[in-house]
Amino acid sequence: MEHLKTIWTLALLPIISFSLAQEPSIEDSIAQGKSEFYKRIENQIQFENVNRIAYYSDRKRLLQIRNLEKNQKWRELYPILREYTLKFGIENFYRDTDLLWRMARLTELYGDKNEAVQWYKLALKHRRQEMDARKAQEIQDSLAANENQYAPIDYYYELVDYRKEVDTLRPPRGKRLNMGALVNSTAEDYGPALAQNDKILIFTSKRNSKIKRGFDQVANEDLFISRKWGDFWSAAEPMEGINTQLNEGSACVSADGRMLIFSRCFSPDGVGDCDLYMATLTEDSVWGDIRNLGPQVNSISWDSHPSLSHSGDTLFFASDRIGGFGLSDIYFSCRQPNGEWGPAQNVGPVINTRNSEVSPFYHPAFDVLYFSSNGQLLNFGEFDIYKTYKTPRGWSDPLNIGPLVNGPGSEFYFTIDSQSAFLFYARSEETNMVNLDLFSFPLPMEARPDADTRLSGTVYDSISGDIFKKGIVSIIDLENGIEVSPKFLKEDGTFEFYLINNKNYLLIIQGDEFFRIEELFRLEGDMELNAYTQSISSKIKFQSIEFDNGKSDLKPEMFADLYKVADFLIDNPDFKLIISGHTDSDGSAEFNLKLSQDRANSIRDFITHFGKIPSSRVTAVGFGSTKPIVEEKTEEDKRLNRRVEFEIYRPSKEELEKMRRDIIEESEGDWPAKEP
Repeated sequence: MEHLKTIWTLALLPIISFSLAQEPSIEDSIAQGKSEFYKRIENQIQFENVNRIAYYSDRKRLLQIRNLEKNQKWRELYPILREYTLKFGIENFYRDTDLLWRMARLTELYGDKNEAVQWYKLALKHRRQEMDARKAQEIQDSLAANENQYAPIDYYYELVDYRKEVDTLRPPRGKRLNMGALVNSTAEDYGPALAQNDKILIFTSKRNSKIKRGFDQVANEDLFISRKWGDFWSAAEPMEGINTQLNEGSACVSADGRMLIFSRCFSPDGVGDCDLYMATLTEDSVWGDIRNLGPQVNSISWDSHPSLSHSGDTLFFASDRIGGFGLSDIYFSCRQPNGEWGPAQNVGPVINTRNSEVSPFYHPAFDVLYFSSNGQLLNFGEFDIYKTYKTPRGWSDPLNIGPLVNGPGSEFYFTIDSQSAFLFYARSEETNMVNLDLFSFPLPMEARPDADTRLSGTVYDSISGDIFKKGIVSIIDLENGIEVSPKFLKEDGTFEFYLINNKNYLLIIQGDEFFRIEELFRLEGDMELNAYTQSISSKIKFQSIEFDNGKSDLKPEMFADLYKVADFLIDNPDFKLIISGHTDSDGSAEFNLKLSQDRANSIRDFITHFGKIPSSRVTAVGFGSTKPIVEEKTEEDKRLNRRVEFEIYRPSKEELEKMRRDIIEESEGDWPAKEP
């Protein structure tokens, strides 16, 4: 609606003027965001024996624990069990998972509720089959109810499409772009890495695989380079000086562009199946001095997927070596003063699970580690991409970066540009991880490294004070056009988003039980923004809808409530509206009947015109003075009987099908419109 554009523009002017006058520096914003983020996770559980000992055991203390448990002395058991479990080594997580589970239950009863959630998550990530399956499912469902609130993207965009004829401000929509035939091939292409200010893309490809021994194909992985020219990427070329007849892949480049770390498999000088190697850029701009990183980093198993921190002093990688938490884990190695890499260390049980964690990527500007996993608690497909923040007390609980990127297949092998604008990754539509291609995608809010400021709130009925528990909440970034995944309201009527601090946003909440909510706000630190709206009852009467005596002309003070009704019908295309006009008993019955019909028609015409609502969805009926709600003894009684009532209802399936056909005919077959 054009009026919405005007309202938003006028309302936003003072906000934007204020923000421009007092805009904090990027460094201040990051520092403020980190400070508030750290406060929220200051009680992060730490296991200091991970990477120190393989297994912790104290027979005397364990007997004490079992005895207290047998006698059900739970309160006495709690501090003793907590002290014991905090000393766990890696093996404890799969040998003593039952103790993690008991620790979660006791913390829920006698300790901090937020810490109890951490213990439950650890127990579920590292669970064994013999755990209480029923309780585990109950807890996992509870965690999912709090975390997995994302509304189906297609459904949300369909709602947006319904509004496209009337809204002038719409949420941005990112497009997943295949990087095209100059980069991708008919074989698998994956493992992207950016270098030289995002102008060079290095990736792994199996395009050089050969057919030998009849029809058997021998895989051959090589590294390739594509250069960015304007908005386009050049044809991929093999990486000279690195590729051999062996398998090379999964490369990363240091910030200064002088050091390349990559994986090479089945090499005669290898420590295991696949090892990490380092190459140095010579004065001739050729990669040379290639050497194995050695047994401090590599194992007798598979080691690959390297990623360097932005300072270049920490190397993250994936490995399926013995002694980890699961099938494959993420490890790190720190560079020593002599330039050598120190012993590999496991990043710990908060990130690693009993399943697989692979393809780590450390953001080039923020202390954020991204990785792929099929073992985290919130998962949209096979492998999903997650992010975790490095804090003074360890790694934060991993966050799924949302359904705009993660889908039913697998998403992994990825990188983010230095401006945090685009994500480059390998994606397969199938769960068996074949037909991998490289894609780029505008980085959505959930994946942004600086989206660490919390917006939360609850939706209330403005009349009764009751909480609305069903609806869709969406956020529009008014400054950068960054897409934010919509979410359902939680079961307790609350919502929660993590956004970029010191930015302007528009909050939109819609549902079939209440009128649409739109609210502009500026995020300045963690914020609670409660929303109030009016419930949709079977019949609604607005105080603003009062006509002048004997007239049917609409007045400006009526418009706001009429727009509410139009917005509801736009957001809920399977609902219909009946407008009924009523008068008092003054005057003739014939005159009153015509006047009430004219008033109902005026409202119907306004809603169908400005809301572009098909006329088949709105019925206007005038009843004159035939349906009074009170006996008329006073002028106040007459005022009560002079009314317009709005009845909003959902038709039967048969009516809905007829309504859809009518709508298609009225819009000449162009409803609902969808973007390709």
